Amino acid sequence: MRAPELTPDARIFVAGHRGLAGSALCRRLRAAGYENLVLAESSEVDLRARGATARFLADNAPAAIVLCAARGGGIAAEAAQPADFLSDNLRIQLSVLDAARALRVPRLLFLGSSRLYPRESRQPIRETSLLSGPLEPANHTYAIGKFAGMAQVRAVREQDGLPWITALPTNLYGPGDNFHPTDSHVLAGLMRRFHEAAQTGAESVAVWGTGTPRREFLHADDLADACITLLSHYDRAEPVNVGTGRDISIADLARMIADTVGYQGGITFDPSRPDGTPRRVLDIGVLTALGWAPRIRLRAGVASTYQWYLNSLALPRPRMAVRGHEVVR
Repeated sequence: MRAPELTPDARIFVAGHRGLAGSALCRRLRAAGYENLVLAESSEVDLRARGATARFLADNAPAAIVLCAARGGGIAAEAAQPADFLSDNLRIQLSVLDAARALRVPRLLFLGSSRLYPRESRQPIRETSLLSGPLEPANHTYAIGKFAGMAQVRAVREQDGLPWITALPTNLYGPGDNFHPTDSHVLAGLMRRFHEAAQTGAESVAVWGTGTPRREFLHADDLADACITLLSHYDRAEPVNVGTGRDISIADLARMIADTVGYQGGITFDPSRPDGTPRRVLDIGVLTALGWAPRIRLRAGVASTYQWYLNSLALPRPRMAVRGHEVVR
């Protein structure tokens, strides 16, 4: 089985092109000369609907699909609506993967998640750690849905001989992120809260948990470059980690974001809120062996993401002082 070469005129369907990963991939594909992108607004086709999805793919006949579409959110959102998250993600995956299989789409990249790894994985986490122990309870339902998609990709490879592949990205951030006050992931959520605190002159900002868990953060543009590398050079059943190989504590991340937005008030931590997995950082040796490496350092990426946040939402810049209070270091 050999993956077909994607020429610049290849029709590539980016499922979920309005999301963080999908929008970054579209930017990178166009910059690399791929102009024949197949895109669909949710108002045009609901990817949870099998019939509509099958008709859309049959009409557009893509040579490759990158399945970025998924319902995602932070710990609070997933804990509050686990059945909704699982149902939506399973339906999206089944609709797209079954339709792609029926059409024998030559190339498909499924985006899983580093949250599929066990809570107590040895660090940095290698791909061989999958299914080696219990999942983090806060991620359990989301992870189970992604496991189903990953298993289907592998099954199609085995049964039909199609060179489909899976990537496991770490925590993403960047332009196009979701900055919802309760449904966002940690970096975007903190950025919004510190920005608003700087605007209002709040004396302190409370951060969920103890601040001690360590996480890895990957800029969406780096993920997009990794997707292009994998589509061009990878053809194995085993999923591939996509990350930076570097982690940071939530406490240090909060301070970095506070510095970036100009917030000078206090930072407190709320241990009554969940911490999640104690540490999660990926071994990216498989991907770097293909010639890829992350380019965007976290501090620079946070600064550019904050600038995008200000520009896209037309928000005023925060005041640079907050009544003389100092950041808790």
